[in-house]
Amino acid sequence: MSKPSNELVSNRRAFHDYEILDTYEAGIILLGTEIKSLRNHGGSLQDAYVDVRGNALWLLNASIAPYNYGNIHNHEERRPRKLLMHKNEIEKLRKQVAEKGLTLIPLAIFLNKKGIAKVRVAIAKGKKAYDKRAALKERESKRAMQRGGED
Repeated sequence: MSKPSNELVSNRRAFHDYEILDTYEAGIILLGTEIKSLRNHGGSLQDAYVDVRGNALWLLNASIAPYNYGNIHNHEERRPRKLLMHKNEIEKLRKQVAEKGLTLIPLAIFLNKKGIAKVRVAIAKGKKAYDKRAALKERESKRAMQRGGED
């Protein structure tokens, strides 16, 4: 998968640990030092997840490094950040997560065409260890087939 030039932070581990069922785009409320840090690629979505609380989505446990040139008003690294989506979309996500035992995970933080930070959120189902091994074998066999065809 090639990384788009406007993608600031990606969660590559999510594709290994989860089966991605559906993706959504959400706005994110950031402080000034947070967006500056993200533009310098100072973020990580490694252990991050999305939670539905009340009528809002929250990005939890995402790390945005403190901005190097920030003063005393620099941000907290792992503070909860509110995500912006339409109410009907949030309600749809809430129902899916509650009923089917699915989870919401952030896949990437990126800049849209207007330069506004957005988060790509996915509805995902956790993979079991044997699912991960099967996916790995399949990927290895595809690589072997491509190498074999090039000779």
